[in-house]
Order: sequence, then structure tokens, then C-alpha cells
Amino acid sequence: MRIAILSFITALGLALPGLAQDNPIAKVISDQLAAFQADDFETAFTYASPNIKRLFGTPERFGQMVRDGYPMVHRPAEVRMLDQSPVGPHVIQRVMMRDSSGRVHILAYAMVETPEGWQINGVQILRAPEVGA
Repeated sequence: MRIAILSFITALGLALPGLAQDNPIAKVISDQLAAFQADDFETAFTYASPNIKRLFGTPERFGQMVRDGYPMVHRPAEVRMLDQSPVGPHVIQRVMMRDSSGRVHILAYAMVETPEGWQINGVQILRAPEVGA
């Protein structure tokens, strides 16, 4: 029984990257995270909505904001897509990220559909669930 459970968990873990490919919102987030991993802020900036692009103006300023304010997004040790829900003009995609120190963060990505496809209109750090509480 234990081997069956471990096999299921392993199979699920291998399938999760494929799930992002089937979900256009998760794919945008995953692609931006890959750009951050490569310090390719120019590409990461392309996934930002027009509002975010206006707010930061340049990929360099955007990248600096991410490095300073969202280190778990800049260099996540683990990423897991959670649930999506429509909220007004946005779809909120919740994402669990584990940082390099092992701390868990839950983020809410506000996604907006534009003529260029889904784009990220903001990210809010939510309170992570307490472990062992």
C-alpha cells in the first residue's frame, strides 16, 4: 500500500508541469517564473499587464521590484499552482511557493485577459497556512 501511495505522489508530481501547459493562466505564471530564474527581466516584463508596464516603465525597474519585494518569486525553490477563481474583471490564481529557506508563501496572482492573451495584473502575498498549528 505504501509503495502505491508513493507511486501515485511521484506520478502526480511528474504530471503537474504538464497541467500548467493545459492551463493558459498557469502557463503565463510558469513562463514568467522561468524568465525570473534566468534573470531575463525583459521577457518577464512581457507577461505583465499594461497597467503594470505603465507603473514600472522598464523591465529593469520591474526586475528590481521583484528582487526586492518578492524574493520568493525571483528564486522559488518549489512552485505549486492551487485554485483559480473569478473576481470582477480578474481571475485569481493562487500559487504556493517555497523559498530557499523552506518557508511557504501563498500568493494570489490577479490575471487579466488582454488582446495579447492572459497577463499578470498584480500579485498579493497572502498569509500562508500555519504548519502544525
